[in-house]
Amino acid sequence: MAIVITEHVESGEACVLMTLRPSKLNRHGGQYALPGGRLDEGEQDADAALRELHEEMGLELEAGSILGQLDPFPTRSGFRVAPIVVATRGPVTLRPDPTEVEQVFHLPFSELASPDIPRLQDSNNSEHPVLSAFFPTLGHYMYAPTAAILYQFREIALHGRPTRVAHFDQPTFAWK
Repeated sequence: MAIVITEHVESGEACVLMTLRPSKLNRHGGQYALPGGRLDEGEQDADAALRELHEEMGLELEAGSILGQLDPFPTRSGFRVAPIVVATRGPVTLRPDPTEVEQVFHLPFSELASPDIPRLQDSNNSEHPVLSAFFPTLGHYMYAPTAAILYQFREIALHGRPTRVAHFDQPTFAWK
């Protein structure tokens, strides 16, 4: 999974690229997501993030664009999400693959910095709360793991606060 920091073409504001996955997909269809996918045989997390960015978004970045990696997040659906933070040099042209991406969003840093993030809800299935965040650009709430990863990114990159998020639970719809 990649957290892509780029510049919004119209506003010039720093933002993170988000996608809406097509609803027809078997896994996590209709959900908001960061670009990313499974590791290929023998592949490292960073290599997979760059490959998936190219496959999903038509965005080709070099290893030098990698800024770092956030904590892995184990999901209820059996995946281990390994967020890699990358940055572009200015605005980029995207060519999303319609089989993997229904829509692309540029989530501005100003929304990530909202004092309303995170929102924590009790979970009936865990002792840990479900983390969510509302983003006006999306017009919807986003939930862990994606919201938790964005929250960790915000705390570290924007506020300089070391923060762990892997303990947050996910809503039951995300378990499939």
